[in-house]
Amino acid sequence: MLRYINYDIVFQEIPDEVTLAVNISGCPNRCVGCHSPHLWEDTGEMLNENVLSGWLDNYGDAITCICFMGGDAESHEVGRLADYIRKKSGSVKIAWYSGRADLPAGFSLQKFDYIKLGAYVEHLGGLNAPTTNQRFYHIEKGEMIDKTDRFHKHKHKN
Repeated sequence: MLRYINYDIVFQEIPDEVTLAVNISGCPNRCVGCHSPHLWEDTGEMLNENVLSGWLDNYGDAITCICFMGGDAESHEVGRLADYIRKKSGSVKIAWYSGRADLPAGFSLQKFDYIKLGAYVEHLGGLNAPTTNQRFYHIEKGEMIDKTDRFHKHKHKN
């Protein structure tokens, strides 16, 4: 059973999307330097179809994406809820931010539009650092296309 601590509408987690980011508790990764250690404990409200339906009904066209921020302890449940969103709303994109290095065995990419993989390694930085170990993928035709560079600030020549 997944639990969430909070959620918010954000603009930086998924490029070009207005994202409802859901912070899931019970993170097993315990990354050194984690910016959200409050998500380590298994606390919060139950995340289920009723909650997701309420958000989809409430926010409607105001959001273009829902992102599960965590859920590594129960990746199969993240996939099941992603499948529910896909069936309920064909237009809302679905993302998963995972601290795993790789996808779990048998994980279905077809349920997602975006996936971030990789633990936070403090000296390497997050997605916005060119040295990061984390990768951000856009799922296109069942393939993971690395789009991590979308988070890097490029210097433009005049």
